[in-house]
Amino acid sequence: MTDSIDLARQVRTVSRLTGEFTLRSGRTATEYFDKYQFEADPVLLDKLAERLAVLIPEGTEVLAGLEMGGIAVVTALARHAGLPTAFIRKQAKQYGTARLAEGAEVAGRRVLIVEDVVTSGGQVVLSTNDLRKLGAHVDHAVCVIDRQEGGAQALATEGITLRALLTRADLDAAAS
Repeated sequence: MTDSIDLARQVRTVSRLTGEFTLRSGRTATEYFDKYQFEADPVLLDKLAERLAVLIPEGTEVLAGLEMGGIAVVTALARHAGLPTAFIRKQAKQYGTARLAEGAEVAGRRVLIVEDVVTSGGQVVLSTNDLRKLGAHVDHAVCVIDRQEGGAQALATEGITLRALLTRADLDAAAS
């Protein structure tokens, strides 16, 4: 059994749910990968981060984790990559620093978006646009799972290349 198949099997076992689920995109799915289950397992999360580190494009200066699921992934990934991290809110908070991007400075830097699961790519597009307005250079994103439901194509139209550690096909193959 290869490491990739074993990792996909672990993620599938820990996080796959069946039923009826409404996705962020508004679509309904009968299968859902509860990312919080693999993010809450420190051993599995560390394995995922170690494998994600090799997907980081050369020249990346800041890892940017998206609220909320991307935060755990980006924190673990930063340990393996040795890169500073920014935590990206869906909207700037209305108190304190009132910042959209917390942590590392993003202006003028090559920023890699880090997400847990990509379906339509909608939140990555929104957050990338926000980061670009702050002066960040964003042209890549990485994720743990690409559900292969159009997210990579939607990101490509925005000039973002998606690199996924696991795909829906990988998780399906791990079932056999």
